[in-house]
Amino acid sequence: MEKDILKVLITEEQIRQRIQELGEELTRDYQGKDPIIVGVLKGVVVFYADMIRQIKTPCQMDFMWISSYAGTTSTGNMVVKRDIGSDIKGRHVLILEDIYDTGSSLDFTYRHLLSKEPASLKICTFLDKPERRKPGITLKADYVGYTVPNEFVVGYGLDYNEHYRNLPYIGVLKPEAYGA
Repeated sequence: MEKDILKVLITEEQIRQRIQELGEELTRDYQGKDPIIVGVLKGVVVFYADMIRQIKTPCQMDFMWISSYAGTTSTGNMVVKRDIGSDIKGRHVLILEDIYDTGSSLDFTYRHLLSKEPASLKICTFLDKPERRKPGITLKADYVGYTVPNEFVVGYGLDYNEHYRNLPYIGVLKPEAYGA
């Protein structure tokens, strides 16, 4: 795997430090609110596991899985493959996302959860890649780990064709590794 990485963008130590900082901020903001933390599968798993342990106030966990892919090709149509199991009406909800890229999936997730009438709905994304945002997507993340350039990043849960998720850092994939 390492041979496919052009460069390390965010080190393991930088990730640990930023997760701790985000955890402190979320702990302050959600103190006494008993939020439901919703992770969007699959890429969020590593970030979610680290983040949830840094939130030092009572909270509940839930997950949803959406997809627009058939194999490695996007169909452009979002489908909820697994919805949350919690009733979030009147509850404070925080979406944890691995990367806010084009915005299609996060916008879909946000609107889907908003339709369930939460008391509040906020977004925490580990990576934000604003250069890739589709026109018309105006949703803003409330909490951002890192803003990254428009490069193909993998690691820390992010994948290419289901590989590289287990890298402990964020790396830029060599173009030849993904056929560019």
